[in-house]
Amino acid sequence: MIVATKPVYRAIGIGVAAAALLIGSFLLGSTRSGASSAAAGSTAGSNSRAGRSGVLLTSSASGGKITVTGTGTVSGTPNQLVLSMGVQTSASSVSTALQEANQAARRVISSLKAGGVRAADIQTPGLSIQPNYDNSGRIPIGYGVSEQLTATLRDLTKAGTQIQGAVRAGGNATTVNGVSLNLTDTSKLLARARAAAIADAQAKASQFAHALGRQLGSVLSVSDQSPQPYPIFAGGFGPARAAASVPVQPGKQQVSVQITVVYAIG
Repeated sequence: MIVATKPVYRAIGIGVAAAALLIGSFLLGSTRSGASSAAAGSTAGSNSRAGRSGVLLTSSASGGKITVTGTGTVSGTPNQLVLSMGVQTSASSVSTALQEANQAARRVISSLKAGGVRAADIQTPGLSIQPNYDNSGRIPIGYGVSEQLTATLRDLTKAGTQIQGAVRAGGNATTVNGVSLNLTDTSKLLARARAAAIADAQAKASQFAHALGRQLGSVLSVSDQSPQPYPIFAGGFGPARAAASVPVQPGKQQVSVQITVVYAIG
């Protein structure tokens, strides 16, 4: 039997075949693109995880290197207290207010010296005189005088008694702004912290090299990324109060070191 196809149906058939061919090509390309994207995503995720861990791995034809950062933290007991205090008076005239403030400040300084504080460790960093106004804010009704004192107390076993004596000597004119506890010599603490940071970096590098199936080589460079040591305790006693002795607890201060080490790997 001879089947005849009209031109219009023949055109439709050709169009359907062409569309099927295009759809097949598109699906094949999508499958390959998805596989490539998944591989790229896996690589990017691995790099991202490496960045978050603080470890950098590079390699070349001649070898590779690994960069790690180690941290070492040690604690020490403060051995010095810096006392920030002062006196504050108010009177109807500037001269009277200043005279009363000077007398109170002299009593405080004399008490500190009698308690064993060296004259060189006592400073007067500030003096201010301000008028006091009435409710209208225009007419002065008196004057206020404030003198600031800073004392470095080097024996913490005596610091509480020295502070209490100074407060009592100043009387109701006394103000205490705060204290800070310091480590005056951090050289030994820094040496211990640096050794701990190097050990931490060595342990990290060995772990990563082992996980990569590589051999950890020699140290290529070492750099100290540490900020300056800083005290972690500071406080204030607030308004003066009568007491037998001000309790002083030195607590602990931390010294932290961060060291970046670059190792060769084979």
